[in-house]
Amino acid sequence: MSQEIEIEFKNLLAEEEFMQLLKNFSINETDFNIQVNHYFDTPDFLLKNRQSALRIRQKKKTFMLTLKTPMEEGLLETNQPLSEQEADELLKQGIFPDGEVREFLQSLGVTITSIQHFGSLTTKRAEMKFEGGLLVFDESSYFDKVDFELEYEVKDYKQGEKIFSDLLKEHGIPKRDTENKIKRFYREKIRNQM
Repeated sequence: MSQEIEIEFKNLLAEEEFMQLLKNFSINETDFNIQVNHYFDTPDFLLKNRQSALRIRQKKKTFMLTLKTPMEEGLLETNQPLSEQEADELLKQGIFPDGEVREFLQSLGVTITSIQHFGSLTTKRAEMKFEGGLLVFDESSYFDKVDFELEYEVKDYKQGEKIFSDLLKEHGIPKRDTENKIKRFYREKIRNQM
């Protein structure tokens, strides 16, 4: 089973802060790649209510099915590569592929046939190595909303927390409580349905 622990720190940014960071870190338009996250859950939000998330991440013609489940520090990611056909079948017909993610969902008591596609979020992403971790610059679009975010992915929680906090202070950016993309996506989806 392909699993890894994800430890990341994130902060929403004003567009001006985002643009200034791009300038400060010499990030150009050509450094960005497009990825699309297709989100899934049960109609009663079983995964969301368990602080978990299920998505297909599409980068060009590659597709990765990922289930994120909470841990004490960070998230456990269970990853499974999909063919374009498998991704298409799940997105359009609800046919869930066999494999590690399906098995893990079943071990959590999730009924596979109840999983539905809830929508997609598109991200322009640039990444760079920074202080032993990965610094990520994201511009995300979903529904009629665009937001800007800085993420820092690390292996060591305490060290990463200090480096990220120092980085924000150095650039005069206030620390903001920042929900992950799927939570922001669902909040906006619910708001749009009202």
